[in-house]
Amino acid sequence: MDDQTQALAASPGSTLGRLAERLPPQVWFGVSAVFHYLGPAFAVLLFPHVGVLGMAWLRIASAALIFAPLTRPWRIFARADRPTRLLLLAFGACLAVMNCSFYLALDRLPISLVAAIEFVGTIGVAAIGLRSPRNLVALAVAVTGTLLLIDVKWSDDPLGLFWAFLNGALFVCYIVLGHRVARSGAGDGIAGLGAAMAIAFIVVLPIGLTDALPAFFSAPLLLAAIGVGICSSVIPYICDQLAMSRLPRASFALMLSLLPVTATLIGIVVLRQIPSFTDCLGIALVVAGVAFHKPANTD
Repeated sequence: MDDQTQALAASPGSTLGRLAERLPPQVWFGVSAVFHYLGPAFAVLLFPHVGVLGMAWLRIASAALIFAPLTRPWRIFARADRPTRLLLLAFGACLAVMNCSFYLALDRLPISLVAAIEFVGTIGVAAIGLRSPRNLVALAVAVTGTLLLIDVKWSDDPLGLFWAFLNGALFVCYIVLGHRVARSGAGDGIAGLGAAMAIAFIVVLPIGLTDALPAFFSAPLLLAAIGVGICSSVIPYICDQLAMSRLPRASFALMLSLLPVTATLIGIVVLRQIPSFTDCLGIALVVAGVAFHKPANTD
């Protein structure tokens, strides 16, 4: 056992790693899916106070500060070999630009359209890896259900579409790079995530700092921004790593079709938005597709 492995064995990541082995990966994905929409819902409410890029800055900064004492990213990066450092740099840059482009898209377009564009890339990832006839049928059923769930309306906002498509492309990169980080195991993957988040903070440091400054003069606003960081970049990203460490990449990409389902359920519980018959049919198809899918042993 090398020094880095020994350090990780004593870290909180190793505790989560042991817990990850006891719970099915679908459980971790489910938790991530719920917080995937809770975070943006809170973030949009803060846009008028700290701006779009200011909110992205606060989200990444709060997540990086939470990860820092738990994963000690400076040690992870210093002890990593050159390929691992390049992977962490790419993952961190991806997180930074993806979060900024996601918020810039949400500021100009309906979340349903942004989600639809985001899901297009994941279909490609799932289609590449799901080679058996059974899994291709599962993919087709899940995609049909997703299209029924998402009220896709085209937009005449070219800048908003640019940010949405950039976010969708980077979300695919997040899946690919996140799986490479997770291959080292759940605990090591979380340590790598912490290092990548620190890199993401360095990337956005000069971008949204000016817009984020009002939060430092308002305790409620700062606490709300930290809450967004926890809901958007700490809980879901950790759960993604715990799921990715045990799910093939294509299987994880297919399960992302459940995100519109969780959005609908959150709408029922939080916003009292009762789904239509079409929405219920879409939910049933997505759940059926994911349930029918059989993960491969390797990816």
